[in-house]
Amino acid sequence: MFEYIYRDMLSMVRFLPYGLVLGVVVFVILFRTMNGIRKRSGRGPAAMLPVAAFGTYLSLMLVITFLSRESGSGGDGIDLELFSTWGINDRNNAFVVENVLLFIPYGILGPWAMERLKRLWSCVLLGAVTSLTIEILQLVTERGYFQIDDILTNILGTAIGYFVWRLFFHGRK
Repeated sequence: MFEYIYRDMLSMVRFLPYGLVLGVVVFVILFRTMNGIRKRSGRGPAAMLPVAAFGTYLSLMLVITFLSRESGSGGDGIDLELFSTWGINDRNNAFVVENVLLFIPYGILGPWAMERLKRLWSCVLLGAVTSLTIEILQLVTERGYFQIDDILTNILGTAIGYFVWRLFFHGRK
């Protein structure tokens, strides 16, 4: 299983330049939007580094989950059976672990970048909405399967990341 995870992560390195370029665009849009909202509410500007990190991560996640797949790779696959991916074989187990790993940065970088995500439920809820959006886009564009297990593992990854952020970063001021 770990061999599959290692190979899959290595295969995504080739998409890093695309994610980084897209990350600059997402960062600019996110930063300007956040600062516009903050200015209207009478608060100072957002910190640039956390927003840049979160925007770049979101871009890399988009490239990995959507743009790195060929059109038609998902067919019309919808899998709404809970826990249907785990335990079948090492390949599927690797996919489950990779889905958790993919969203751990979401739970760390989201609260760091956005004030509203500093509460567990808001962070996990937005992670769930992001995951659901990815699954719907994969289904509509046929660039992957819509799997309820993916959403659950992404939520788990977001929650783990949030607790890592809370444990290591939130207490430091």
